[in-house]
Amino acid sequence: MALITAKELTKDYDGLKAVDSIDFEIQEGECFGFLGPNGAGKTTVMRIIYCFMPPTSGDVRVFGMPVAEKPSEIKARIGVMPQDVNLDPDLSVLENLVVYARYFDIPKKISLPLAWELLDFVELKEKANAKIENLSGGMKHRLLLARSLVNNPDLLVLDEPTTGLDPHSRHSVWEKLESLKMKGTTLLLTTHYMEEAEKLCDRVAIMDSGKIVTIDSPSNLTGMHGGNLESVYLNLTGRRLVE
Repeated sequence: MALITAKELTKDYDGLKAVDSIDFEIQEGECFGFLGPNGAGKTTVMRIIYCFMPPTSGDVRVFGMPVAEKPSEIKARIGVMPQDVNLDPDLSVLENLVVYARYFDIPKKISLPLAWELLDFVELKEKANAKIENLSGGMKHRLLLARSLVNNPDLLVLDEPTTGLDPHSRHSVWEKLESLKMKGTTLLLTTHYMEEAEKLCDRVAIMDSGKIVTIDSPSNLTGMHGGNLESVYLNLTGRRLVE
């Protein structure tokens, strides 16, 4: 079943088409990735899907509901791990989760044990009372992942989830995402890391200048074009993923 559908999705900024009439479907339970360099339109697509901004034109539905008409209902069922670290520096690690749960009307008697459970999942229980400023970059990203799971989402949206992390921290986040995928959570991510897309994604949409060039599995794409997804991108667009 298609969890997300987009038809002729367009986002126009003062005459500049950040997203240019794209079509795609994302199935329940799959990990779907948008692959492309900075400026390709990936983050704009994500923000429209999780109802942060409206499309200029086109039809986008999440859980069968139009994003422009049912944003509250859609947001209640989505977890979002943003590209930027936007944790509250005035709160402890544990408090960041408990306070965030209030946005979903989750009472403290439920959110507190849930927060401990999520910290255990991302291996941060020993940092529960630490301040955000005392966390490493990898720890902050794992806490962002934990926070995105507070409302037990049907869809998890991850915008460049491992950008800026060292290889060890990146693999740690991948392990958590793979375990969520095994449990049937639908994952939607943007990335410009070839290894990330190849490891996590069932299918990828290759984006360039606001358009989708192709959608296929990483194995099919590398089989048809040879090499890895970086060489696939270069063959299809004439550009490198990381300039």
